[in-house]
Amino acid sequence: LNKGMWLDRETFKFIVAHTPLIAIDLIVENEKGSFLLGKRRYPPAAKHFFVPGGRILKGESIEKAFGRITVQELGTKMPLDSARFLGVFEHFYDESLFGKEISTHYVVLAYRLNAPDDLFLPYIQHVEYIWLTVDEILARDDVHLYTKNYFREAL
Repeated sequence: LNKGMWLDRETFKFIVAHTPLIAIDLIVENEKGSFLLGKRRYPPAAKHFFVPGGRILKGESIEKAFGRITVQELGTKMPLDSARFLGVFEHFYDESLFGKEISTHYVVLAYRLNAPDDLFLPYIQHVEYIWLTVDEILARDDVHLYTKNYFREAL
């Protein structure tokens, strides 16, 4: 396997079935004190609002992954030192991108960062974006429990 490369579907399916995935989640706050959530397009957590984020690739440093993920999820590259580390979280899902026959386990590094609310947000992983206050996030049924946990446990 090549360093920092995306995997073919069958290799990735095997990995999801047998190992945890390591990811970075971005808790993005704007100048008004609202936080960015996107409605996920794909499983797991499809059709729920979730913080932006993505997987770390093999051979990719956390710093490089952070820069790549901010470009892919926020439309702009942000340096790791612009964020505050919130902790390590685990996410367990009964489903995966491959359906309900394979579960997903993520080990997530959560980072909080500030960003303007006029980001150029890509509609690849998400079908919709919203900015919500902490109270709004905690009150909504369409915000995923793991996202709510960031606001209950880490902020």
